[in-house]
Amino acid sequence: MRVFVTGASGFIGSAVVRELLDAGHTVSGLARSDASAEALTAVGAAVHRGSLDDLDSLRGGAAAADGVCHLAFVHDFSDFAANCATDLRAIEAIGEQLAGTDKPFVVTSGTPGLGDGRVATEEDHVDPGSFSAIRQPSEIAAVALAERGVRSSVIRLPRSVHGVGDKGFVPQLIAVAREKGLSAYVGEGSARWPAVHRLDAARLYRWALESAPAGAQYHAVGDEAVPLREIAEVIARRLGVPTGSVPAEKAVEYFGFLGLVASLDCPASSTVTRKQTGWEPVEVGLIADLETGRYFGEV
Repeated sequence: MRVFVTGASGFIGSAVVRELLDAGHTVSGLARSDASAEALTAVGAAVHRGSLDDLDSLRGGAAAADGVCHLAFVHDFSDFAANCATDLRAIEAIGEQLAGTDKPFVVTSGTPGLGDGRVATEEDHVDPGSFSAIRQPSEIAAVALAERGVRSSVIRLPRSVHGVGDKGFVPQLIAVAREKGLSAYVGEGSARWPAVHRLDAARLYRWALESAPAGAQYHAVGDEAVPLREIAEVIARRLGVPTGSVPAEKAVEYFGFLGLVASLDCPASSTVTRKQTGWEPVEVGLIADLETGRYFGEV
């Protein structure tokens, strides 16, 4: 299968590209910069120049492919609403190109932030009052494409996608702990994060591309609920700093934007996904990955 991948040179996208190539697919990756193009060429993928803002380039990439995996997202949380709007336009443009073809289109979203501490399942949707709800129109648009002759599916990624090259929330926690000499958690540290290893997530993307029915939604979740305090304790031990609590009302002041994330108890399950797809995570969990020391420059 000829597969067009957005976000192909990113942390998760590069793992998906490798997974697809190893399975015998041909990959064309969206590349905005020379560095991204070089990274794609180095692993044997073709380069499709363009960006999320260049809708013609997205349509062209989709038109030349037998299927699309959309992983690109602008991770600048200073203007999250604008970035979500860009994501929606990209999904709509690709969807328009694929309409009536029955080609697969795998779209990336996030596990629901339900806000009440209940374990989110594949049937749940994000709390309309939460910060994450801004991105929900993208997921709705992707699922709706199933009614327009697109074999669309959604993969929801958890709070932490970890592994070599992680630049997400856990490295940010480590950076704050280094800077302030304290590995902190919010309140009692009982907020729970779902997590998955990037290589496990990549395998689910490949399965969805090859086999997912139209309109399906999956959770790429390995660890259902990792307490923030447990994460903070590993960071403290590795850095040689103490742990401590930050009151919820001071979380944003202490952590910056990360304070919003660190305060939310949003566990998520992948039970339905595993039953429907046969997918099972096989890589190390988040805590075991932290314990390898690679997040702290020890290996």
